[in-house]
Amino acid sequence: MIHTLHSSVITIAIRALGATLAIATTAAQAAAPTPASASTYQEECGSCHTAYPARFLKPADWTTVLGTLDRHYGADATLDATAAGEVARHLGVGSPPANVPAATALPRITRSGWFVHEHDEISAATFKSSAVRSAANCSACHTGADRGDFDEHSIRMPQGTRHE
Repeated sequence: MIHTLHSSVITIAIRALGATLAIATTAAQAAAPTPASASTYQEECGSCHTAYPARFLKPADWTTVLGTLDRHYGADATLDATAAGEVARHLGVGSPPANVPAATALPRITRSGWFVHEHDEISAATFKSSAVRSAANCSACHTGADRGDFDEHSIRMPQGTRHE
């Protein structure tokens, strides 16, 4: 009796695990970037600023960014539903939430721990210089930023700035 009960519990647990993995795999496949989603992302986001690689923010942060496009860091960057879905797919996140509270702080790549660590030798004055303008202006120093290449060996500091 105990053996049968134990066997039944194990069978149920294995089936539940299999169903969970199937759902997770299906969701991951549905959110996998495609050439079309990459093109839409580059066109919609890269037309105003560097089309930052998805790895630069956590998925939850990208979801917040996409849910606040009507107030995208001081601009209205609202997208139609099709474009928003393609951008979300490219970033590896689900559909953006419909209503993100206005008080929600927008995530900033330039405040993330890895960014601060990687740029700790760059002075605030350099980021504010007329050649750079902002820490978010990656292409001012990273010559391959438009291709998602941020290799530290291909950095070109703008004239009049310095790497400390």
